[in-house]
Amino acid sequence: MKNLKIQSLLAMLFLMLPLFSLGQDKPSGLEIIQNVYNRPEGNNIQSELTMTLINSRGDERVREIKQFSKEFKKVEKKIMFFMAPADVRNTSFMNWSYDEKNKDDDQWIYLPALKKTKRISSDSKSDSFMGSDFTYDDLGDRHPSDDTHKLLREEKLNGEDCYVVESIPKDEEYMYSKTITWIIKDKWIGLKKEFYDEDGEFLKTLSVKKYEQIKGFWIITESEMHNEQKNHTTNMKLQNITIDGGIADNKFTERMMKRGLK
Repeated sequence: MKNLKIQSLLAMLFLMLPLFSLGQDKPSGLEIIQNVYNRPEGNNIQSELTMTLINSRGDERVREIKQFSKEFKKVEKKIMFFMAPADVRNTSFMNWSYDEKNKDDDQWIYLPALKKTKRISSDSKSDSFMGSDFTYDDLGDRHPSDDTHKLLREEKLNGEDCYVVESIPKDEEYMYSKTITWIIKDKWIGLKKEFYDEDGEFLKTLSVKKYEQIKGFWIITESEMHNEQKNHTTNMKLQNITIDGGIADNKFTERMMKRGLK
């Protein structure tokens, strides 16, 4: 999973040392993406998320969310509850990501107006999430084996030494024809990611605006997705982050989605 146990990660790095000593000074594109996917973030995290939608005229809509995530053996579960404004209050979304090849995320959304939980089908994962510039698929954890990765070059971005990796989906029907990601070498954070649509046209850019080290883990605390084709932006800002504070297993259920946060 994305949040490997620290001990396992250290053991993997220890085993890799002989390879580097023999002259393998550059990891492959796949190894780089695997390091991003496996970057430790703790066993469980809870935080408050401010989602700001900005249209082409500069008008803003702000949404307040509380979110939780937790590791369960071979699945990472995430749930978010919309707290404000009134038109989206009590909406909830849940995502389960599996540490298995060729197994898609399971996703659900609860819409209070309908008083019904809806499972997100594979055909709907390219849809916009709550009017934002993120699709439902963007909110999951894409497994490194789903794409073919190529290290294009190394360069600096925002003062950080980065690997630049091109990822092409193995599924020709996937919503993106390719992505290009700038990854910080010593932190394994995707600092910037470009998305190209099914026709190969430049679609949108995800930029990490801020990241912090909390309890020894590198956590992205602010990011921004800008859709170049629609000139629309979504800013995501995390606050009041608690790592390994303990979250009950039953937090990640359809019953909890309907019940919400009291």
